[in-house]
Amino acid sequence: VLWGVGRQKGGRAVRCFEGTTLQLLNCWGQPGSWYFSIQPYCQKPKGTPGVGKTTLGKELASRSGLKYINVGDLAREGQLYDGYDEEYDCPILDEDRVVDELENQMSEGGVIVDYHGCDFFPERWFHIVFVLRADNSVLYKRLETRGYNEKKLKDNIQCEIFQVLYEEALASYKEEIVHQLPSNKPEDLEDNINQILKWIEQWIKDHSS
Repeated sequence: VLWGVGRQKGGRAVRCFEGTTLQLLNCWGQPGSWYFSIQPYCQKPKGTPGVGKTTLGKELASRSGLKYINVGDLAREGQLYDGYDEEYDCPILDEDRVVDELENQMSEGGVIVDYHGCDFFPERWFHIVFVLRADNSVLYKRLETRGYNEKKLKDNIQCEIFQVLYEEALASYKEEIVHQLPSNKPEDLEDNINQILKWIEQWIKDHSS
C-alpha cells in the first residue's frame, strides 16, 4: 500500500530509507484495495476509489519521511493522457508515459505512489502490495459524496464486490506479497499504519546485515 522500506545509512538501518518506494492504488469498483510493493525498497497501495488510499499514503509519508506521489495529480500536471472517456467523464491515462515519468524516482526508491490500478506498473518496482477494502455501503456513501454519476457508482461497487482489484494484484505480483487491509472505520487507518510500520521495521531487520 503506502509504504516502503529503507536502506542502511551511516552503518545502521533507519526508518526512512532513501531506497524505499511505495505506491498507492485505487481499485475500480472494489471496496478499497491497496497495493503495497517494495522494490529496492518500494511499496505500493491499491484499492477502489474511496477506500482511503490517499489518506493512508499521506499519513505514512508523514511518519516515514518517504516522498508521496499521487499518479492522478502527476498525470494532470504533466497532461499524461491519451484521450477522454465520455461515458465515465474522465481523461484516459497514458500508462506508458506515466511509467516513463516514474521510472527514475522508482529506481531511486523512497517514494509512495497512489493510484487505482496496478497491472501496467513493472513488477520489479515493488516488494509488497496492500489492497485496501471497504464495505459496499461505506464505499457507496464515500463515492456518492464525490459526485460520481450512477454508472461510475455501480461499476465501482461491482468491482469491489467481485474483488477485481485484488485479483488484479494477485495476477500482477507474487501472491505472498499481496495483502488486504480493512478501511471502513477511522480506527482502521491507525491500525493499518501501525501494521505497515511493523512490516517495514521487520523488513529492515531482515535486510540490515
